[in-house]
Amino acid sequence: MSRLEAKKPSLCKSEPLTSERVRATLCVLKGILTSSYGPSGRLKQVHSSFGGCVCTTSQSSALLSNLPVTHPILKILTTSMQNHVSCFRDCGLFMAILCCNLIENVQRTGLTPTTVTKLNQHLLSLCTSYLKSESCGCRILVDFSSPQTLLCLVRSIITSKPACMLTREERDHLSALILRAFLLTIPENTKDRLILGNSIIVPLKGQRVLDSCVLPGILIEMSEIQLMKILPIKKSEAFKVALFCASLSGDLSDTGEGTVVVTYGVSLENAVLEQLLSLGRQLVSDHVDLVVCQKVIHPSLKQFLSMHRVIAIDRVGVALMEPLSKVTGTQPIGSISSISPSSYGSVKDLCPAKFGFKHFLHLIPYEATICSLLLCNRNDTAWDELKLTCQTALHVLQLTIKEPCVLLGGGCTETHLAAYIRHKTCNEPESILKDDGFTQTELQLSTEAFCSALESVAGSLEHDGGEILTDMKYGHFWSAHAEAPSIVNWPDLLSRCGCGLYNSQEELHWSFLKSTRHPFVPQTYLPHEATGSADNLTLDCFTAKLSGLQVAVETANLILDLSYVIEDKN
Repeated sequence: MSRLEAKKPSLCKSEPLTSERVRATLCVLKGILTSSYGPSGRLKQVHSSFGGCVCTTSQSSALLSNLPVTHPILKILTTSMQNHVSCFRDCGLFMAILCCNLIENVQRTGLTPTTVTKLNQHLLSLCTSYLKSESCGCRILVDFSSPQTLLCLVRSIITSKPACMLTREERDHLSALILRAFLLTIPENTKDRLILGNSIIVPLKGQRVLDSCVLPGILIEMSEIQLMKILPIKKSEAFKVALFCASLSGDLSDTGEGTVVVTYGVSLENAVLEQLLSLGRQLVSDHVDLVVCQKVIHPSLKQFLSMHRVIAIDRVGVALMEPLSKVTGTQPIGSISSISPSSYGSVKDLCPAKFGFKHFLHLIPYEATICSLLLCNRNDTAWDELKLTCQTALHVLQLTIKEPCVLLGGGCTETHLAAYIRHKTCNEPESILKDDGFTQTELQLSTEAFCSALESVAGSLEHDGGEILTDMKYGHFWSAHAEAPSIVNWPDLLSRCGCGLYNSQEELHWSFLKSTRHPFVPQTYLPHEATGSADNLTLDCFTAKLSGLQVAVETANLILDLSYVIEDKN
């Protein structure tokens, strides 16, 4: 007892954002995130001094899972970011950078936290109302009769992940594959509710990216020797399938905590083996063609099934169980004592397949709402990043089905939205001022902090010291090469805006993004002809970006409103 240390008192800090250490730490985190943003974002290598794998990435989900954060304020920000990414898979860096910018800008205004948080909520409400309105000039409705918009959306996601190390041809190839994989998960006949299938990503590392392909059904990896034993596979009608989630190894691992009573002279191993063989005889008598087990199948049962021309596959793992159940229409069997005939399912065909150095058994269903995306890349690091990117793209397509619209990318939505908010608060301030009694000065200061935070996110896309501008007609984002001459004809130096919708040959006037300019109303009601004629738009997921905007503002308000941080040091 004498060695026990006395309990330390909790550490209480008031006004945490006034601390230089906290500001510096927040600035470092912002620098890490900002420098990772966009297609030309710089890669980060994260590794532990205790060893383990090295993570090379620019994606928010991979960064935060490998980046330890200890300060309570940073934990609030990173936890909000992780929760957003876990739900939407996209726009994590956008959310975090906007939150950091907003905190930084608001601190310079000198306004009280109560005033700032209320005004931020008003400005956020203006943003969300505008983005959801039909007059929004940065939102495009998705036409599902044409794949062009969805293809641009997928390509934009892939292009924004430089650690995938893809050429233009590889990006185009993968974009088409991911869109095809997604379309295969949509059932042909739907009644009241649309229930999407699954796209299973199958790894094939060390191969060319262009060797990637999509196949309907499921690929189960097998050794060449195993595959040769079950060939040839010939049958004119459907293949009957039994799917087991229980172990068929004959062990007693599932007996629980109870006591097993064994009669004297009885061999427990023989009794269990006899039960397994009895199960095998039932499967043969029920004319089952394929037995798939999540865990291990006893060698004797495997041999018995093989003698009766029943294909047995074990160790498929828990990840494939749900897709297998959907593809075959089976109910996973959790007991070896008795099997209901309704538990069986079927597949249209079974065939061997070889990709690179791997061998597979291909299960081809009648209706393909489950597909396998065979994903290739040159090395482990690039493949890991590409897998995350493909998962993001597939999830974003699912979100787009629910809310069929997209936002212009490349920084154009942020600058357009900033121009709209500035114009709205300058010309129609009454709607905000009359409710809570704010002064015109407070509204102007808060609006400038909010809009500058949005524009800074767009400016984070430029990593090479180039000039960043916005046009005074559409409010879109433009970027010029570094070392531009002091006297320049902008139409000659600029090509297209960030999203690719407008070119510099139109009659436009530009202003430096961070310069002082008179508020103007950006053109709304995006014409359908403009979006229909563009083949290579940069687009963002509407649902993910709208959520990222809301989470960023709410998290910034929470951090700005903190008066005390109490830490338990025990």
